[in-house]
Amino acid sequence: MTTIGTSLVFSPQHEALINSVPLREGSSIRSERISYDHDGSALEGYLAWDASDAEVRPGVLVIHDWYGEGEYVHARVHMLARLGYVAFAADIYGAGVRPQGDEAPAVAGAFYGDQQLLRARVQAGFDRLRSDSRVDPDRIAVIGYCFGGSATLEFARTGAPIAGAVSFHGGLITHEPADVADLRAPLLVLTGADDPVVPDEAVIAFENELRTAPELDWQVVSYSGAPHAFTQPMLPSYRPKADARSWKAMEAFFDEVLA
Repeated sequence: MTTIGTSLVFSPQHEALINSVPLREGSSIRSERISYDHDGSALEGYLAWDASDAEVRPGVLVIHDWYGEGEYVHARVHMLARLGYVAFAADIYGAGVRPQGDEAPAVAGAFYGDQQLLRARVQAGFDRLRSDSRVDPDRIAVIGYCFGGSATLEFARTGAPIAGAVSFHGGLITHEPADVADLRAPLLVLTGADDPVVPDEAVIAFENELRTAPELDWQVVSYSGAPHAFTQPMLPSYRPKADARSWKAMEAFFDEVLA
């Protein structure tokens, strides 16, 4: 069965996302809201796990898009729990900060403009997940969508002890001078070939920066016909084929780095 947190109801589109991952026989997916903090700021995330599995499991930290921690990443967390991971949707913005419409770019922009704070908020979510007794602290990956994809890659640049990092249609920020010396984790970058936010020249510039670290393990995959936010079923940009393929690419990546 699937047990969803009190009063949490998914839209049909997000319920379909969850159900695209088969529920293993005997699984009991549980979830709960998690209150934590960073430097005095209250944060509120969302955790899901398979309660039928008593073994310590790998963890996956999920970073939200620029609309903040909400139903979309909750659905992704449930999908990851069905795969056997303990998954935690972190809160980068702060408890109750869930911008809508034209407010979102401004809120996200404040964090893009303060990379130290952005990285620190991801660190706070990572620390909260790592402290969970159900999680193997040496097997944690981080994934993110759009704004969260950028945040994931920025966090990887800190040299954090993560097993891997996955960006779904995230912005590809380059640094001058190149800021890859501390990168240790394998990277999987999943981007849309028709994304005006991340055009070809941005992909090439990002790849060229990564090439300055010859030992770094990285992959960039572009999906034909996919614009920005191609994994989000509530938006006109949704591309089911690219969404399914990118999810499968993440699963294969996790089979390597979280084994």
